Amino acid sequence: MNRIILIRFLAVAVLLLVFWIGTRRMTVIPNRMQSLVEMGLDFARVNIAEDLLGKKDGKRFLPLITTIFFMVLFMNLTGIIPGLNIAGTSVIGVPLLLAVIAYGAFIYAGVKKHPGKFFRNSLFPPGVPPALYIIVTPIEFVSTFIIRPITLTLRLLMNMVVGHLLLVLFFAATQFFFFTADGAFKFFGVGTLVFGFAFTLFEVLIALLQAYIFALLTAVYIQLALAEEH
Repeated sequence: MNRIILIRFLAVAVLLLVFWIGTRRMTVIPNRMQSLVEMGLDFARVNIAEDLLGKKDGKRFLPLITTIFFMVLFMNLTGIIPGLNIAGTSVIGVPLLLAVIAYGAFIYAGVKKHPGKFFRNSLFPPGVPPALYIIVTPIEFVSTFIIRPITLTLRLLMNMVVGHLLLVLFFAATQFFFFTADGAFKFFGVGTLVFGFAFTLFEVLIALLQAYIFALLTAVYIQLALAEEH
């Protein structure tokens, strides 16, 4: 148990609290909290799940995609909250776990839809001359079954790490210029403070964007597994 684990627990607790408050007394005419929760759920359903997978398959995988989207979003946002100051996704454990779950959903969807043919068609794409399989099959194996979960993990992880380091750099420089530097150098602290707040707002956008991208790529991989060519 360490600080990053506590932050992750806190993010999950806040997420559960938000959804509990927003759904405990649902009415036909929603209040503000219910409207906010419904907007978030509709965004994940319409713009990610159903847009890529259609209504039938989108409904099947909606709980997974929605959970990934909101979990990543809330853990990303802890990086800009004073006192926490680090995203729950900026250490590899959570990004790797979610990538493994997304990868498992991809394999499950493919095997369920195309039993006996999913792995064969993934490694030996139809229409390729047999002589080329000696080149194509290793490439397909690496790109489909190794590169995908790795890139899914690193994309989220590195974006949050870089954002954290930039904020640390700007606000550490602000503290140095205001409290340590001499004379006119103190005025540089104003510039670093402005840039720090600007990048904080930018990190809000990045937090939302990375949550969307992770959930979107999960849906894309599931869509590829369900495609008829498998």
